[in-house]
Amino acid sequence: MATRSFRPKRRPAAKAAANMDDLIREAKTAAVARSQGYRARSLELHGWICAKCAREFDAATLHLLTVHHKDGNHDNNPPDGSNWENLCIDCHDDEHSRGLLADYLSGKD
Repeated sequence: MATRSFRPKRRPAAKAAANMDDLIREAKTAAVARSQGYRARSLELHGWICAKCAREFDAATLHLLTVHHKDGNHDNNPPDGSNWENLCIDCHDDEHSRGLLADYLSGKD
C-alpha cells in the first residue's frame, strides 16, 4: 500500500508565474481604486492646501498634493478623515524621512 502525501503538488513554473502576474495586477488595481477613493474624500474634507507648509494648489498642480496617513496604515481610512492630512510632495517626503531618521538615531531596526 502506497503512502499518501498531504503536501501540495507543485505547479508548473509557467502557470505559477501567470498566477503571480494576475495577483500583482489585481493588487495594483485594488490599490489604485482604494487610493483614489480616500484621496478624493481627503481633498474634499481638508481642501487643496498642504497641512504643513500651507501651500495652496489649483487644478493644474493638484497632482503634487498627496494624502498622508498619520498612523502609517494605508488601510485605515475612516470616513471622517481623521487619519489623513494633505501634504505637498516635499512635506510628505520630509514627514517620512523624519520617521526613518528617528528610527535610525534610536537604534530601531
